[in-house]
Amino acid sequence: MSGSTPFYQKQHRHYDRGYRSKEVESAVSQYQSSSSSSYAARSSSRASASAGLSASSGHVIALHERTTPIPCSYTRLSASYSGLEESRLSPMPKRAKPTYLAMDKENQIIGYVVPIFRGSQEYASGFSDTEEARVKENAGYMARRNLFTSGLEMERTEQTSRKVSMRESAERISLSKRIYENEEYHKRMNKDSLMHAPEFVIKPRSHTVWEKQCVRLHCTVSGWPDPRVVWYKNNVTIDPMAHPGKYKLESSYNVHSLEINRCDFDDTAQYRVSAMNSKGELSSFASIVVKRFKGEVEEALPMPRHGMVSEYGITFDTHIVDGFGVSFGREGETMSLGATVIISPNLARYQPEVQWYRDDVLLQPSKWCHMHWSGDKATLTLTHLNKEDEGLYTLRITTKSKYETYSAYVFVRDADAEVEGAPGAPLDVKCQDANKDYVIVTWKQPAVDGGSSILGYFVDRCEVGTTHWSQCNDTPIKFARFPVTGLVEGRSYTFRVRAVNKSGMSRPSRASEVEAAMDPADRARMRGTSAPWTGQIIVTEEEPAEGVVPGRPKELEVTEATKNYVVLSWKPPGERGHEGIMYYVEKCVSGTDSWQRVNTEIPVKSPRFALFDLAEGKAYSFRVRCCNSAGVGEPSEATEATTVGDKLDIPSAPGRVIPTRNTDTSVVVSWEASREAKELVGYYIEASIVGSNKFEPCNNKPVKGTRFICHGLVTGESYVFRVKALNAAGLSECSQESEAIEVKAAIASPTPPYGISVLECVRDSMVLAWKQPTFIGGADITGYFVDYREVINGVPGTWHEANVKAVSDRAYRVSDLKENRKYQFQVRAANMAGVGIPSLSSGTFVCEEWTIAVPGPPHDLQVTEVRANTLVLLYKPPVYQGRDPVNGFYIDIKEADAEEEAWRGVNEKAVLTNYMKIKILKEGETYVFRVRAQNKAGVGKASEPTEPVLAETKPGTTEIVVDVDDDGVISMNFACSNLTPDSRFVWSKNYEEITDDTRITMATSGEKSKATFNMLAEDDIGIYSCAVTHTDGASSSYTLSAEELKKLLEISHDHKFPIIPLKTELAVELQEKGRIRFWLQAEKISANGKIEYVFNDNNLSQGEKYKMNFNKDTGVIEMTMESLLPEDEGTFTFQLQDGKATNQSSLVLIGEVFKGLQKESAFMRKEWHRKQGPHFVEYLSYEVTPECCVVLKCKVGNIKKETVALWYKDGREIKGDEKLTFTEGVLKLEIAQISKKDAGVYEIIMKDDRGKDTSTLNLTEQGFRDLMNEVFSNIANSSTALKIQSTEEGIRLYSFVSYYNEALQVTWHHKDSAIAFTDRIKSGVVGEQLWLQITEPTEKDKGKYAIEFHDGKGGLKRTVELSGQAFDDAYAEFQRLKAAAIAERNRARVAGGLPDVVTIQELKALNLTCNISGEPLPEVVWLKNEREIVSDGHYVMKFEAGKYASFTITTVNTTDSGKYSILVKNKYGTESADFTVSVFSPDSKK
Repeated sequence: MSGSTPFYQKQHRHYDRGYRSKEVESAVSQYQSSSSSSYAARSSSRASASAGLSASSGHVIALHERTTPIPCSYTRLSASYSGLEESRLSPMPKRAKPTYLAMDKENQIIGYVVPIFRGSQEYASGFSDTEEARVKENAGYMARRNLFTSGLEMERTEQTSRKVSMRESAERISLSKRIYENEEYHKRMNKDSLMHAPEFVIKPRSHTVWEKQCVRLHCTVSGWPDPRVVWYKNNVTIDPMAHPGKYKLESSYNVHSLEINRCDFDDTAQYRVSAMNSKGELSSFASIVVKRFKGEVEEALPMPRHGMVSEYGITFDTHIVDGFGVSFGREGETMSLGATVIISPNLARYQPEVQWYRDDVLLQPSKWCHMHWSGDKATLTLTHLNKEDEGLYTLRITTKSKYETYSAYVFVRDADAEVEGAPGAPLDVKCQDANKDYVIVTWKQPAVDGGSSILGYFVDRCEVGTTHWSQCNDTPIKFARFPVTGLVEGRSYTFRVRAVNKSGMSRPSRASEVEAAMDPADRARMRGTSAPWTGQIIVTEEEPAEGVVPGRPKELEVTEATKNYVVLSWKPPGERGHEGIMYYVEKCVSGTDSWQRVNTEIPVKSPRFALFDLAEGKAYSFRVRCCNSAGVGEPSEATEATTVGDKLDIPSAPGRVIPTRNTDTSVVVSWEASREAKELVGYYIEASIVGSNKFEPCNNKPVKGTRFICHGLVTGESYVFRVKALNAAGLSECSQESEAIEVKAAIASPTPPYGISVLECVRDSMVLAWKQPTFIGGADITGYFVDYREVINGVPGTWHEANVKAVSDRAYRVSDLKENRKYQFQVRAANMAGVGIPSLSSGTFVCEEWTIAVPGPPHDLQVTEVRANTLVLLYKPPVYQGRDPVNGFYIDIKEADAEEEAWRGVNEKAVLTNYMKIKILKEGETYVFRVRAQNKAGVGKASEPTEPVLAETKPGTTEIVVDVDDDGVISMNFACSNLTPDSRFVWSKNYEEITDDTRITMATSGEKSKATFNMLAEDDIGIYSCAVTHTDGASSSYTLSAEELKKLLEISHDHKFPIIPLKTELAVELQEKGRIRFWLQAEKISANGKIEYVFNDNNLSQGEKYKMNFNKDTGVIEMTMESLLPEDEGTFTFQLQDGKATNQSSLVLIGEVFKGLQKESAFMRKEWHRKQGPHFVEYLSYEVTPECCVVLKCKVGNIKKETVALWYKDGREIKGDEKLTFTEGVLKLEIAQISKKDAGVYEIIMKDDRGKDTSTLNLTEQGFRDLMNEVFSNIANSSTALKIQSTEEGIRLYSFVSYYNEALQVTWHHKDSAIAFTDRIKSGVVGEQLWLQITEPTEKDKGKYAIEFHDGKGGLKRTVELSGQAFDDAYAEFQRLKAAAIAERNRARVAGGLPDVVTIQELKALNLTCNISGEPLPEVVWLKNEREIVSDGHYVMKFEAGKYASFTITTVNTTDSGKYSILVKNKYGTESADFTVSVFSPDSKK
């Protein structure tokens, strides 16, 4: 290819065709069209240029740095020349001419290649000075000529032969190779001398691509050591592993690329590539914009209505709702700010531009702040708050149509100090004037000093890549600026600052941004952007300057002077040679001529220097010398004498501070700027509650203006404010304190009314109604002003005032109108702050008389007492009544977002009142309401709907509480906790404000209001409500009905004429020994209360018979008597008196009541005597255990070792000691298997020397039956579920019990009828199993079966369903078992008779017989050694009578020894029997 250029050059922005001018394009076009005959001349020129390069060391290209590494140049040249050589050696007759222009695939020029580079003096031998100058001139001339001469000139000068061209090419390649090898050799010998920071040879260029296309960013980076390259998207590292298939990163030979696959809208961003090595870091930026074809708008998108003005031809409406408010955080915490964004129309794939700003500065994603967009919500997360994060945050949502913003302030408080009393951390640490070994660190002082003045600051530094912080200054400095020296060139650092006072050290500030120690010129070159190609290539020549002593530094000056240090600044000299230079600084005390070198040991590299340890108050002059390997140059001009001391003064105190009301939690503070303030940083504002003398900072980040809104104040408190100014020198004195101001919302004029409608219209007037403004400005509306204008032919006229005096109602009749004319209206609201702006113009109304029969619309709808399920709707009747008076109202309701057709009625019958309580709400739903009036003619037009109302009970909602005080005064009380300074309580009866105090007196104190009835009577019956103005609708009501009136009057009477309340009336109880106790308990009685004890109108007194007691702590009053005698029959009364309160309670003890109590007392006295010896605590009873064991037991008390227990049954002592237990006062007798023989009368006698006691239990007849029924009940409850079992006879149903008693009665049922047992259906018991056997079951036996256990009560049934699949399965199993049983009975069998072993002598006869059974008759086969034996003369086998089988060996010989078997079989089975025959010879036996 003729124009072969590396692909990465095609992507470089400087090679982009878009940067060319028309003149350059014309020149390129001429150059490209030149004939191939000029090829030889060009080759000759290139040879000359190549020779010149080898001899010259001073040729450079102005567009590149002088120190560009040779390998990189070699790479670019070899890549270019390889293509040229290819074209030269091509055998094609028509060869493309070689060129220094880079072409793309479409032969479009996209760049240029300049084959000129510095050579080494080592290769300059053989050239004279004249030849060298000629080569230099030819090289520059050829470079310019090859680009800008015409084709005819090139044809005349570029004629050469192919042979010469090949030789020149070979020489050039050889020379390049030698240069490259020599540079590599020196690089290995001295790497440090060649180390340099990364440099972008070719930077990535920006792209605009279509959606779903792929895009690739390229860059070429040089540097030694090889830099590490990282790609970023919007400052977030790109991780290909996190997005598989989306991103592809490649690096090869210093060429780095980022490929983005299938771009979408999210890929529109700024991309950054960062290269970093030990010498420094450099970044380059490029942008990608992704666009969509206009024709690819989705079909679901709505068509544009107003032309193609934005994305997809759609106009977007943007609203920010649910925004973040003023926020408060603390250092170290995490804070999230978010807002919901509604964009209409809602497009699934559309992404607006979401930007966050702090103090009008665009925020970028970083480790300190994360940004997220979810499609409908924008969120900003501040991961680790610092005071730098304080400020005004703004969310900006941008579409192509417009943009919307939302702002709120974020305050960041200091974190708790690590040492009590330590100051807050400094903030805004930044680096300025960075150089090779020096940087100036600046910061801002904290607002909090910890209670004592700050002594100074310590600066720390940390080298990037490490975690070690080292302190830069040994003593604290008070100036908020410090020069840090001693940095290592090429390394990067971060800095932080700590403040110190007498209590201790503050927390460190947030670390600064990374700053590299390097020459500012290098930094500018690395960070700067190259200019577009101008169409000129300038080749300059630098004379060798080795061994040149540098000249004088220029423009030396003192840039900063404090009492701690002095900073000098200068510019390098013009004459300095090619090698780097360093500097020596000298000082001289003013008035002397003695110069002293400051940095004697190590010269500085930077043209900046900070001098410390100067004597404060003395004047010094300074000068600087340059030095290099050739020597030390002449000194610069000395500076003027500079006196050591702070040149920057602390600002003067700000002027007058004026606070202004803003909201109920904030105040606007403004002040006069400091008169003397140089380099002002900002102001700190402090606030203090009046009387506390404790000031707290309102802002922790300085503000530069003279106005600030202080948030987070306590509503209703009074504050004073003061302001401090600060600059690098420190904080000023505090301003004078402001006047005290109470924190409450500022009063403003109200917003415009809305919803203007017509209530009535006659010939010359119209009655208008409107809705109250949404914001009344913090003060009650004092009235409204109405304006009107006539509309003629659709053109509105001028506005005229309808009323000069404000009207208080939200309805007004506009008079002096003209009939059949059209009018528009507007309304303005007024309060004590002034008249607000007018409302929007109403619709156009025609002034014509209404003649309809039905009434007009009601108006002035208001909603109050909103709760989760109820609210009260108030309304005013229509102004236009119709032909007849209004006789009722209908209320309609619908959900706020429902269609118009969703209106439905609340009441079926018209209500007569101007209010209605609606009780059909659903919590959390939003509703709107309207009202219609009716008269005899019908129902009129509906009113305007209310604003949407959310059905919820707001937190802190309270209700009216009715109270009756001690004097019987009845009052209604209402409390509200969210009052504003202008709030007031409004009491109403039947929702009309109470203005007459003849019946009710109202009083308000703080957050509570009380309405007291002067004399409660029937005239007061009604609905009482209380509403609180200037709140979010705080209101409540109380209905005083006739029943409630009666109840309150009774309570009031009780309070006026009090009685001592009693918890219990007078009662009597029996105590131990039969003692009688009369007692009552008063609910409330003081220690001064008095009690009179009365019996039959006679006062009783303390004595032997009567014992009285009054417990003043519990209010218990009691009187006890040891026994009741006949003369004690009568009435007992306790009379109580406590101040003016009295009460009494009586108890009548006469007749049967008295006798019963007297008898019970005597019994208890007898019982007490009984219990002095062994006695029964619990008398003899029985218990049936789950195992159906009967246990007779009793509990005894007051026993001892000598106490004995004797058991009797029917008068005879029971001798079963092994069944008698006597532990823990409980006696037991167990009857394991109870039966009728155990019936009888059981008795137990306890006795010892103190007496005896007896207990009897009758277990005969009914007692025994009850016992057995309980046993049967336990048996029934222990029964298992009824189960089905198949047998060979039929089907069996069974259930198990834990214990079976023969007296247990059970009944089996089939289809709810008792079963009559037959030979086919039987029942029985086997052990603990109760069964029912159905022999040979049939279809009739299907159905529901049950077993019923009888226990004398309800009994218990267990059921099972024997039908369907259950019956089929059971019947099939029965058939199988039956067949198996038949087979088992009838199969062939060998009953016996055969021995196991037969030993017989040879020549004897053997006869064996066995019994055979089986039906049908089985077949018989005899076997010997598993082989069938056939009957013959030797073996005789018989089967007789179908029962007997015989086996005979007539003459036994030794061959008959072996195993014999008989095999019998029939259709039901087979059976065999084995025996062994052992034949011996008489001789062998001997």
